[in-house]
This record gives sequence, C-alpha cells and structure tokens, in this order.
Amino acid sequence: MTGAEVLDVANDGIYTLLKISAPLMIVALVVGLLIALFQALTQIQEMTIVFVPKILAIFLTLILTLPFIAATLAGLMGRIVVHIAGG
Repeated sequence: MTGAEVLDVANDGIYTLLKISAPLMIVALVVGLLIALFQALTQIQEMTIVFVPKILAIFLTLILTLPFIAATLAGLMGRIVVHIAGG
C-alpha cells in the first residue's frame, strides 16, 4: 500500500467513526441540555441527577441504532478487504 492508500483507509475509518458516534453524542447533548434546563428552572443543583437519564437515553439510542452501526461497520470492513485484496 502506498501512503495515499493508507491515508484513504484512515480517512474512511475516521469518517465511519464520526458517522457511528454522532447519534449517541447528539442524544447525550440534548438530554444534558434538557436536564440542565430543568435544574436551572427548579434550582436543584445536584450533580448526580444528570447521569442516570443520560445513561438510559444513550443505552436506548444504542439499541435503536445498532442495525445502522453494524451495517456501517460491515461496509467499512468490506472496503478494507477490497484494499487488502487489491494489493
């Protein structure tokens, strides 16, 4: 593999990582903002109240997006195999 091919594979891997992690990060951001708004409105300043809803939301999102994640990773693996087989 030449240097350009290695950079192409690395670029594809980074793009796939961003594509897979984006739904989880967006859900975590939205849930965090909603809880922060709730805390500001009620003046409850408990730091641990953020963790349980955020973990549950991320877990639910992970379960719902698992087929998308698997298909995206399978596509990346297929492209890498083509690069390896191509020499």
